[in-house]
Amino acid sequence: MEFGLARIWWAVAIRGVLAILFGLVAFFWPGLAWMIVVYTFAAYALIDGLFALGSVLTGHVGAAPWWALLLEGVAGIVFGVLTFLWPLVAILDMMVLLYFIAGWLVATGIFELLAAIRLRRYVRGEWLLALSGILSILLGIGFAVFPTVGLWVMALWIGAYSIVFGILLLALAFRLRSMARSTGWA
Repeated sequence: MEFGLARIWWAVAIRGVLAILFGLVAFFWPGLAWMIVVYTFAAYALIDGLFALGSVLTGHVGAAPWWALLLEGVAGIVFGVLTFLWPLVAILDMMVLLYFIAGWLVATGIFELLAAIRLRRYVRGEWLLALSGILSILLGIGFAVFPTVGLWVMALWIGAYSIVFGILLLALAFRLRSMARSTGWA
């Protein structure tokens, strides 16, 4: 029961792949209309939140920090839906989107740190999740403190963050997969 997260390692891997794909979109299309950036962020936050929430709802989390993953999932869904509902506001005012992203990054980072602290009792490599949480918080604070950053620079930072975050999640997923195989759950 303690290793329930290892059973759903594939959900962590999917989150990593989605993060990498989102990062690549941000790198290759930074100068396109705001609508692409707005909907790409909204879709990523929503899908990431649904996967995090799905991990909790499957019941395979066991003694892992299910409540932190639940809060992370809810935060992703809320920020994704708000961005979908108010895309014109975000398009007209870069600051709205920037603060949505900053808030989502900080909230997600806090929940990832909390999850990593609890996860360290059960799996090696929890530092990967902690590092991605710290990265999320730092980028969110950076966006909040320096709100006049340009679209191109913001897209590059988001792209770089997403790719690193995705790689860290994939590394964690493969550690979880190894753990699941060693216990006969995979």
